[in-house]
Amino acid sequence: MTSKDAAKIAKALGDPTRLAIYAQIAKADELFCGEIVEVQAVSPGTISHHLKVLSELNLITARRDGLNIFYRAVPETLGKYREYLSSLNS
Repeated sequence: MTSKDAAKIAKALGDPTRLAIYAQIAKADELFCGEIVEVQAVSPGTISHHLKVLSELNLITARRDGLNIFYRAVPETLGKYREYLSSLNS
């Protein structure tokens, strides 16, 4: 992971709403968008924006099943981010 990639992830997860959405997805096997909207206190459009940012950074993946879009965390990306941060102490 490059320092530029790490900075983008830090910025993305530095937003409290985005962090809450990521945590909600990471704690579940898979969630569809409606489940995320039910828990978060923001509009569906705002959630869609946050999901797009998380997807672009490969922190989550999405799959479509009919009208529903299901989201799943990509633990490898967060693991590489943690490794990068740990390497700063070396």
